[in-house]
Amino acid sequence: MELSSRQEQIIEIVKEHGPITGENIADQLELTRATLRPDLAILTMAGFLDARPRVGYFFTGKTGSELLTEKLKKFKVHEYQSIPIVVEEDVSVYDAICTMFLEDVGTLFVVDNKSMLLGVLSRKDLLRASIGNQDLNSIPVHIIMTRMPNITVCRKDDLLLDAAQKLIDKQIDGLPIVKDVDDGLEVIGRITKTNMTKALVGLGRDEHL
Repeated sequence: MELSSRQEQIIEIVKEHGPITGENIADQLELTRATLRPDLAILTMAGFLDARPRVGYFFTGKTGSELLTEKLKKFKVHEYQSIPIVVEEDVSVYDAICTMFLEDVGTLFVVDNKSMLLGVLSRKDLLRASIGNQDLNSIPVHIIMTRMPNITVCRKDDLLLDAAQKLIDKQIDGLPIVKDVDDGLEVIGRITKTNMTKALVGLGRDEHL
């Protein structure tokens, strides 16, 4: 988070004199309390300062990078999830390839008629099936998909960092977000490397500070 020169001054004053009231900070800067209020709110929400009623403001001792890390550790999967792109198990490999390119995704989730997760199709799976003289219209995707239980999944309330670690560990493009139901795992979303990038860009632009 990039601070204004006045916000930098406020932090230095609080470091030196804290705990200190907003009125006293305003006096030192020769400003009105109303003028100072937005800066104090930003610095408090961002985590640079903390405030106690009838005591005043004090410096938390945290740097900008530490505050960014703390924010990132609180992000949940559901805050950044996308709509899942699914196909049913009897769809042909040819149709799955068309779906993947039309939707511009790297992973398809194979489900039954109740949206229960059965398998996953990656670009590599479809590429391997395309090699040779096979009739791709005659091969159903359930022949080539990765099946349960050999699928890495996540839940909507998982930490985004934990989902990112799964993508790295498994060297995959995306994860199905599932909900546990009586019939199995219902697919309710997806989280991808693109979603992770959006989270980092948003963090860098202070959208969560």
